[in-house]
Amino acid sequence: MSEILNYTKKNLVTLQTDEKLQLVTKCQIEMKERRNSLRRWMTDTECTTHSYTFFSADPRKAFAGIKGADLYLEACRLMEVVPVSYFAQNLSEPYINLNHHGLGPKGAKAIAIALVSNAAVTHLELEDNHILAEGAICIVEMLRENRSLQELNISNNHLDTEGAEAIAGLLLDNASHLHTLHLSGGLHTLKQLQHNFQVKKLDLSHNEFSEKGGHLLGQMLAVNTALEILDLSWNHLRRKGTMALGPGLKVNAALKILNLSWNCIGNEGAQAIGDALKVNTVLIHLDISNNQINNEGVKKLCKGLKVNGTLRVLKMANNLLTVEGATELVGSVKKNANSVMEEINISNVLVNETFIRLLESAYLIRPELNVIYGEVEGSISKIPKQYPNPMKVIQKYVNEQKLQLWEFFGKMDKDGNMKIPVSIFRTAMMQVCS
Repeated sequence: MSEILNYTKKNLVTLQTDEKLQLVTKCQIEMKERRNSLRRWMTDTECTTHSYTFFSADPRKAFAGIKGADLYLEACRLMEVVPVSYFAQNLSEPYINLNHHGLGPKGAKAIAIALVSNAAVTHLELEDNHILAEGAICIVEMLRENRSLQELNISNNHLDTEGAEAIAGLLLDNASHLHTLHLSGGLHTLKQLQHNFQVKKLDLSHNEFSEKGGHLLGQMLAVNTALEILDLSWNHLRRKGTMALGPGLKVNAALKILNLSWNCIGNEGAQAIGDALKVNTVLIHLDISNNQINNEGVKKLCKGLKVNGTLRVLKMANNLLTVEGATELVGSVKKNANSVMEEINISNVLVNETFIRLLESAYLIRPELNVIYGEVEGSISKIPKQYPNPMKVIQKYVNEQKLQLWEFFGKMDKDGNMKIPVSIFRTAMMQVCS
């Protein structure tokens, strides 16, 4: 086929009839061979529970000359599935979103074929497509060949044990270039993820791992040296599961962001996390919202907060603590000279004037701190405290200093990224008002 493409239309007209027939015949034979090769490959790659290596030959060589949309359309024709026009038209884009497209396992296989040698797509969304284990295995084998895909979402796809094993094998072999993987929903096994792997962000939410899963997750955290962001929300870990997770969190030296919300971890789970925070030196963001933690659990958690020097964000909204627990939280951070806490979210807690005074004194020591709380007890019946209009204060200051408004904010934006940290802005406002 490559030969006939080298001829211009004018040249082709001047060829002798037999020469034209030879070239056209050669072209037809090559196309037929490629289609047969593709058909054989797709037949050979029927997913089984015993083998995950179904690229019987190097796909780059088998389909040389057929690329991009043409390859995808040919795969769809042979798989007898309707092509997704959006996918065919965007194969040169870095981001493709195919969530909720009803692809099924055959549609996923066609997608996998088109992406084997694709060098453009770096982020692929495939959530809720019912690809099953068969489709998952095809995607995994594509990832073993692809060199550009970095972020993949295959959540809620009914992967079953075979699909989970294929994904785990890919991770443990470090055979792909993925750094972000979303596996929310439908992954009911963790045995294959107990070892070290190189993915940096992993979403395992909504998987109902239960208390037993907590033991396996603890083992995973104890040995993993690369994972930085982990979402374990909505997994029914409960008290015993979180207690088993704690020892792994103690020794982990990589995880920076952990989401444990909606797991009913209770006071025992809070104690396990508090114990981990005493020695953990890398975690900076912790979400334990909606976990039935009361004031007693907060006290146990604060034993870790009193000495921790790395945690910056603590989300604890919609737990059972009262103003007593809120006071314990702020007090532990205020007293910890090594604390770098920037945000505490207890947005459902009704506080009182005593708490407000404690918080204001904490702000003087730690201007970077931002505590999000609920209403102030009795504030409705009282005349609210009058604060000066912040924009008028700023305007007055820039006029006195003969500055432009952009110059005022520019001094705080050291990086030039149009963002100002809360701590720097609060410090500047305190200086303006002094």
